[in-house]
Amino acid sequence: MQDLPIIQKTYDLIRWYVPILNRLPRNHQYFLGNRIVTELYDLLEGLIQARYTPEKLAQLQKLNATLDLLRHQTRLLKEFGLINDDRYEYASKLLNDVGTDLGGWIKQQRQRQTAA
Repeated sequence: MQDLPIIQKTYDLIRWYVPILNRLPRNHQYFLGNRIVTELYDLLEGLIQARYTPEKLAQLQKLNATLDLLRHQTRLLKEFGLINDDRYEYASKLLNDVGTDLGGWIKQQRQRQTAA
């Protein structure tokens, strides 16, 4: 079975981002770094579960909030000087790509609900 594009994008984001987060200074790694890693894994897990859930909309909206939290946490990394501008821009692009797909999936589910 082939993964949905949003699942593959999230997987790729984790593969790129986690090694960077693991290299944060110890005082930031255990608080901000670990929170981001946990949110990333929760996002991936939630997307996979949503794929098989009959009522997807509530779960997708929750995942949208998780994605927004990841955007803010990533911005904090930049503002604390823990990642450089290039990495921040790339992480933001990857998060936005996932967000675009997630927004489309939410829109599709809303249309299905109103049509039913």
